Amino acid sequence: MADLNALTAANARRWASAKPIRNFSAIANHLVAPEAKARYRAVSGRTGVPWPIIAVIHERECSQNWSGSLAQGDPWNKVSTHVPAGRGPFASWEEAAVDALVNCPPHAAHNKDWSIGSALTKLEEYNGLGYAARGRPSPYIWAGTDQYKSGKYVRDGVYDPNVVDSQLGCAGLLMAMMALAPDITFTNAAEPTSQSTQPEKPKLSSPPATITPSLKNPSKGSIGAFIAALLSSIFRRK
Repeated sequence: MADLNALTAANARRWASAKPIRNFSAIANHLVAPEAKARYRAVSGRTGVPWPIIAVIHERECSQNWSGSLAQGDPWNKVSTHVPAGRGPFASWEEAAVDALVNCPPHAAHNKDWSIGSALTKLEEYNGLGYAARGRPSPYIWAGTDQYKSGKYVRDGVYDPNVVDSQLGCAGLLMAMMALAPDITFTNAAEPTSQSTQPEKPKLSSPPATITPSLKNPSKGSIGAFIAALLSSIFRRK
């Protein structure tokens, strides 16, 4: 079982020192193109997942094919056969994308921390944590950078340490996209802590007014009270 906190820290360190060793710019240009960006932003608005994250998932899962689902690349207008299987059919690419992010593991729409380490870890979860369990950088994230040399799951459960992933990884794509679109940033997007909702302390009621004892209002059990009772008895007899 991978330690997600350790993986997040490792991915943040790798990001800080990673250098591209392949050309990411051509694909990055397609991912930030206005029409594509508009569609990614529409899904982002419904899920809370940053649009650049949606873009790189789309590239990795189906080479930005708008006929392929964000979940696994299967046609979105049919029931999916690859994991996650049994999804769809959907009315549009956008509907399929929302389903993938909200209803399918790792439920990216539920994530609130989109700082770079957490974002890369969520992307790695999207593909699977088999590489993390082996202590190896995931090609889904790092292919095409100096953080990755070789090793790939060639099919479910089958790992070949000598195979090099031919696709470009998410980290290098994000770096290239940030160079083209400076408005892309990764900060901690966790929801701010709400103001204290502790109930107000009840206001103390004012103490009852203190009545000073007197002959007319003697304290109970006092001599004054005895005299007052005696006088009252005498005058009632008259």
